[in-house]
Amino acid sequence: MALDESALPELLDALRAGDGVNLIRDAVRLVMQELIELEATEMIGAARYERSDGRTNERNGHRPRLLSTQAGDIELKIPKLSHGSFFPSLLAPRRRIDQALHAVIMQAYVEGVSTRSVDDLVQALGIDSGDLEVAGV
Repeated sequence: MALDESALPELLDALRAGDGVNLIRDAVRLVMQELIELEATEMIGAARYERSDGRTNERNGHRPRLLSTQAGDIELKIPKLSHGSFFPSLLAPRRRIDQALHAVIMQAYVEGVSTRSVDDLVQALGIDSGDLEVAGV
């Protein structure tokens, strides 16, 4: 995998600055972005601006996606397609927070955590326990 020529000056600037966390964040962003672009290229059947008989779709810009990592938040660009949709296998689709919260509470119930402890958890998250309704609990 070769880095895009436009990405190389950014990486060199980060190396010269010598800021460790920013260097790691920029390196992760560059590598992940290249992997996303590579996967899109394989799905489409042609690279950006490449004419090919094997092309099955066309790119239609990008949409932003914020990815939280231990090095900080990384802004990625997910390619949009003219026909259909594309989501990289490298990333996990987002779940709505209420679905995740319900899943946590149901798992606590299944594992036998006391209702008082679950109530304390819900209050610590800033939710009134009476407003949260979980099926079967």
